[in-house]
Amino acid sequence: MNTEIEDLVRKFVDGDHAAFAELVRRYEKKVYGVAYRMMGNHLDADDVTQEAFIRIYKNRESIKTASFFSCLLMKIATNFAIDLIRKKKNRFVAIDDDTTASQALKAQLIDKSLGPDESMESSELMAHVKKAVDMLPPRQRTAIILHDIEGFSKDEIADIMECPQATVRSNLHIARIKVKKWLTKNKP
Repeated sequence: MNTEIEDLVRKFVDGDHAAFAELVRRYEKKVYGVAYRMMGNHLDADDVTQEAFIRIYKNRESIKTASFFSCLLMKIATNFAIDLIRKKKNRFVAIDDDTTASQALKAQLIDKSLGPDESMESSELMAHVKKAVDMLPPRQRTAIILHDIEGFSKDEIADIMECPQATVRSNLHIARIKVKKWLTKNKP
């Protein structure tokens, strides 16, 4: 973590509104990206993002370090997203293919040397994988999104989800098995 972020967090904890605004600017895309992948739509992702920053502002006195700030922010966002998912239980939300986040993910997964036919097949496969991830229970979905898509370490995810690292590994393992099983059963 760089010293500039540490200074901003210190100023924010001391009540500096400009520092908070700068932290929001720096972290809102990352929070929104995770929220969107978990919720599957822009409206709910906006709600999760806004609520995460409201809650961290209210709890700023509990922030000890800059790394604790980012971890707490992601924890608040993912927990709020899980709560919303549970409220909408039995309703699966498809991830919209038109977002820049999904476009970036597609770009990573599609080999640039592929021809148009192969690119189309890769896009269809990506949509199929997203559908499988959407069907996972909230904690497994959170673990697989944070680890396999967002690139968080298992240790960071354990802090965010407030659980042991072994639970994160278990959620990841089970989620991957379920996704693989679903994809095998429902070939595109």
